[in-house]
Amino acid sequence: MTMPLRLDVRRSATGGESDFELALDVPSDLGYVGPAVELIADRFKSGVLSPRRVRFNLRTALAEALANAIAYGSRHDPRRLVHVRVEAGRDAVHIHVTDAGQGFDPDAVPDPTLPGRLEREDGRGLFVLRSLVDHVAFSAAGNSICLTLRAG
Repeated sequence: MTMPLRLDVRRSATGGESDFELALDVPSDLGYVGPAVELIADRFKSGVLSPRRVRFNLRTALAEALANAIAYGSRHDPRRLVHVRVEAGRDAVHIHVTDAGQGFDPDAVPDPTLPGRLEREDGRGLFVLRSLVDHVAFSAAGNSICLTLRAG
């Protein structure tokens, strides 16, 4: 990891204290996942999400989404960036993670709880994400995910 991360912070047009937007470009190197997650999580010391949801749900879900984008979308290509955009409002936080890959069909990912898949070491990422956040959505191209955590 050599390039410093730069977080862009903007207050939302609504002007509420907890309303803001964050933007971060992350190099496709797994060494950046931890620092990127901490940089974003530090912006949630108070506000829409409880400390527990920030500490556990937000950090874990963002780390999983970033790692997947780096490994599968950008294929660890250091010339590619993964874009993270966070929209925080009074009612929810929306985290968008977008890579430059070809995308995938999330409906084609097999259920990791099915017999025969329980012993596998991979294939649990989407299952974990769906258990950590209130809503998961994908772009039509399959290269962008939006994670929603409702206030609380």
